[in-house]
Amino acid sequence: MSKSTSENDRSPRFRSVPETAEILGMSEVTLYRAIREGQFPAVKVRGRYVVPSRALDDMEAAAMSTGAVVDAAEHAVTKVA
Repeated sequence: MSKSTSENDRSPRFRSVPETAEILGMSEVTLYRAIREGQFPAVKVRGRYVVPSRALDDMEAAAMSTGAVVDAAEHAVTKVA
């Protein structure tokens, strides 16, 4: 058995913007623009953006449970002081 199968089966807590764009089937430029405009949830660390995997999971769950379009901007947090 491998070192930790359960750890290998989990998705990472954060994803890169290019990885997230690929998952969503959109261009990186479009996703970066949405993040900078506060329309998509992300964390910025020293100029680098990462997307919480949970944000993707929550948006997917909301779309599936309601059967409606989910606006990513509603999941984004604007400036926190």
